Amino acid sequence: MRRLSIPALSILHALAGGVRYGFHVIDATGLPSGTVYPVLSRLERDGLVKSTWEEETGAHAAGRPARRYYKVTAAGEKALRDATAQYQALVPAFGRKK
Repeated sequence: MRRLSIPALSILHALAGGVRYGFHVIDATGLPSGTVYPVLSRLERDGLVKSTWEEETGAHAAGRPARRYYKVTAAGEKALRDATAQYQALVPAFGRKK
């Protein structure tokens, strides 16, 4: 598995924290939609998240389009743990003086 980018890590972290759909991911991460949706597609392609569409009748009754809900897979949870550990290991290096 290749290394997760900071945006991908942020999105996985938001989804693992209970965020469930695209606009909610945008709000939770502060990332623009032009970043969020391509990253979600890549994460799903790589098996790190899984998506399902909401029933249209319920969404339309609420006066909105159907939402696509995302959930972190077991592989995504492992990737999130591994990437978080890798990035945390880098943080002390940035504070060192030469």
